[in-house]
Parts: sequence; C-alpha cells; structure tokens
Amino acid sequence: MHPPKLLCALVLVAALGIKAASAQPALGAQGAEGEPHRLQHWLVPSSDPVAAAHAVLFRPPGEGPFPLAVIAHASTQNVLRRAQMPQPEYRALAAWLVARGFAVLVPERPGHGATGGKYLEDQGGCDEADYVRSGRVTADEIAAAAGHLRKQPFIRPEAMVVIGHSAGAWGALALAGEDPKKIAAIVAFAPGRGGHANDFPNRVCAPHTLMAAAGEFGKAARVKVTWLVAANDSYFSPAFSRQLVDAFRGAGGTADFRVLPAHGSEGHWLVETEGGVKLAGGELDRALKARFPTPAAKR
Repeated sequence: MHPPKLLCALVLVAALGIKAASAQPALGAQGAEGEPHRLQHWLVPSSDPVAAAHAVLFRPPGEGPFPLAVIAHASTQNVLRRAQMPQPEYRALAAWLVARGFAVLVPERPGHGATGGKYLEDQGGCDEADYVRSGRVTADEIAAAAGHLRKQPFIRPEAMVVIGHSAGAWGALALAGEDPKKIAAIVAFAPGRGGHANDFPNRVCAPHTLMAAAGEFGKAARVKVTWLVAANDSYFSPAFSRQLVDAFRGAGGTADFRVLPAHGSEGHWLVETEGGVKLAGGELDRALKARFPTPAAKR
C-alpha cells in the first residue's frame, strides 16, 4: 500500500472510531422520570471499558440530597439465562427504601441482559472455583455504579447502604472492607456463589472453597453485615449459611445472622417479592437504624 493510501485509510478508521464513540449514549439519565417512585433509566460506569451498565433509579419526592441505597442483583453461570435476564428492579424493596427517604439504584452488571459485555465475575468451574475473585469483581461493579451516583447533587455522598442478593450479596461481603463512613450498612440476602450445583437443590459447588472465601472477606471487614436467609432457601440453606457466617466472623468480620420464615416455594427469591420484603422488614429496619441514629426523613 502506498503512503497516501495508507494515510487515507488511517484517517477513515479514526473517523469511524470517533463516530462510533459519539454514537454511544452518555452516562447518566436516559429519559424522563416515570412511575412508580420517579423510576428513571440510567447508564452508569462499570469495570468493562466497553459496556456501560444499565440501571434503574428510584427517588422520593423533592430535590434531596437523599441517602443512597444500592441493590446488587443475583446472577447465574448459565450464559443463556444471563443474556435473557430482564433489567433487575427489585420494586418492592425499592419502594420500602424510598418510603424511608432513600434514593435507590439498581445497576445491571456486565454480562447480563441489556448491559451485555463480558461476564467479569465468572467464578470458573467447580473444581477450580475462584470465589474470592468473583466476589471482589462484583464488589468493584457495585462500587463503580455507586460512585457515579454519589457525585450527583441530589445524593448524599457519605453513608450509603448496600443491599445484595445471592451473588450480589456475595459481592457486598467483599465491600465490607470499605470505610464505614462511605458504606454505613450492608444487608446480604443469602450471599454465596455456586448454589444449585449442576441444577440440584441443596448442593453447593466446592463448599469448602466458598467457606474459605467468606473467611477472606471477613479478614478485611470493617462494616457490620446483616446476613439474612429464608428457612426454605435451597441454594444456601440456613445450616450452610451459618457455616459461611461463622467463617466470616471467625476471620474477624462482624455479622448479625437471622433466619427468616419460609417464603413461597423457594425462599432464595424472597427479597424479590412484596411479601418477602414484609417478612424481612423488621431486620431491615434494625440494620438501618443501627447505622443511622436519626433515620432519614421522609420527603
């Protein structure tokens, strides 16, 4: 190729790259507010430089600034199920938090649904499962999304709350090493990875590896965790969850462990339902009041 042609090709490639970059939506709100609770779609940062994370934001009435609660969703190792996952919203839990004055962000992590991109938090196969790495990557995703919201004028930058579910709760445990002034409370609903090994209930992939990883998170923990599991959770049963929390505490972490009443046919999904949130309401209230002597005012 002659130099003039090479130069023209480079200019064309650069122009296409600029056009593609400019075509990507900017971070922030992606449209008007709606119902319920001022629901608004957002794009927030992720650890994947290619994929911005899709998210939904709920807010109380008024201009704020509001304390922030981030809800971290469950996951699956199944590629097809991840790709088909609808945007997580946790509307019942979000409504409960909005009623107590919180703005609520529910980000969708890379490798899931509309966010797409690489599945960064992959734990690997059962024999070589790396639960520490997967939890820390999930924690990084939660922190990246929350960091963007904490810069908004309607959000209080300090003392946010992280509420995780399943794999999202596992990532929340990895965040327990953060400054308590930054994260005031962590509530973990059935934290873990590798549940329903080979799609069998009450089987966990590499359970001793998972317990050891819980201990790793406990070593660095500075934020107290409220650890909740339903009596009929077949992913991480109360008995197995107690072993996990014992490993977390034994390494230095602080956690209140509570078994909630059985809910529906599978308690693992309790936090996704209105009835389940009502069952957990007392424990949620205790967790938040312990971190906020003066509860956030309703607006």
